[in-house]
Parts: sequence; C-alpha cells; structure tokens
Amino acid sequence: MTSLLLASASPARRATLRSAGVEPLVEVSGVDEDAVLASAAERFGVLGTADAVLLLAQAKAQAVAERAEGLDGAPDDLLVLGCDSLLELDGSAYGKPADAADAVDRWRRMRGRSGVLHTGHWLVDLRPGEAGTIGATSSTLVHFADLSDAEIDAYVATGEPLEVAGAFTVDGLGGPFVTGIEGDHHGVVGLSLPVLRDLLVQLGLTMADLWSPRDTAG
Repeated sequence: MTSLLLASASPARRATLRSAGVEPLVEVSGVDEDAVLASAAERFGVLGTADAVLLLAQAKAQAVAERAEGLDGAPDDLLVLGCDSLLELDGSAYGKPADAADAVDRWRRMRGRSGVLHTGHWLVDLRPGEAGTIGATSSTLVHFADLSDAEIDAYVATGEPLEVAGAFTVDGLGGPFVTGIEGDHHGVVGLSLPVLRDLLVQLGLTMADLWSPRDTAG
C-alpha cells in the first residue's frame, strides 16, 4: 500500500479521503499563502484564480514533502498531497473571510447568484527511485440561494463560514444555501477524487494503491 500524507488540517478533505477508502497521514504545511501569491505576482503578474489555487497547493505539498523526507519513521512508499480552494465571483478570488462582518458582506453579494469554486491539487511522489510532482485544478460552478438578511446573520453567527474558502460549505450547515452544482461535488468540499485519481494514474498508480487494508479485507 502506498501512503498518502495530506498537507492540510481540513476535516472535510480528510473525511473525503476516508470515504474513498484512504486513511491519510496529516501534516499542516504552515505556508504563508499571502506571501506565496505576492511573490508570484511580482514575478508573473496577478494570477487567475485557477492558477492561484494550484500554486498554493504546490507550495503546501512541497513544504510538507521537504519535512517528510527528513523524518525518522516516515513511510518509504509516500505521496504528499497539497490542496487549496478559492471562490471566484465577479472576477475576484475569495478565501476564508477575515471576520464575521466580511462573511456577512460576502454572502450579501453571493446570494441569488453563482460563483466558481476552484480547488488546486498537487502531488509530490517521494517513493524510492521516483521524483514525480504533478498538479491540476478542479473548477465547479456553484449556485447560491437568495438568502434573507436574517438567514445570512444566523449562518455567520454559527462560525462555520469563517473557517472555509468562499464562506460556505456544501456538506455542512451551508448545504441548504447551495441550490445547485455544475461539476465535481467533491471539488467543492475541497478535494476532488476524480482529479486525485487522474494524478495518480499519471504517476503509474491507482486509487486502489491507496486503499487502507481494513477497507479491502474480506
């Protein structure tokens, strides 16, 4: 079995992997996202949202991979996966709200409209004799309900919108406020299983290589 190290503390990403039979190791990258994007803007100009999430996913995966290579007891057969999500609305990218007031303002602009949730994925292959590093972005159109001010205030008061990119979830309290999705549901949750499968195939692996033994035992 190949081990997967998830460079994220996101419970939703971990739950998505577990639902697909993968029990990941977890290590938070600690990457300064603003600094990464600022550095890229100086070199290449302002990035589009789809490119920004891919760059951030790469930075997270590589930071954790560098630490993992020097850790005693780390599995030899190891892949590192970094992910990052941003919501694109009116040409602007939105991550986690700065505070409750920001979340309320965000939802007043989002309600009754649609945005694109971009999730970048980056895999670093640390298996002996391998040196693969590869990434891809999942982009999904999300339609939002036309919430009342009272609904927005109540939702923000729960604290959930402050913890997630785009200030909403589709698999939590925010689920009733998403009226439709065009694209990959898991990409909106924060980790696209089809994208992960495609990346694994390009590295000569399959999802079955990541399945935990307890999920394959008779």
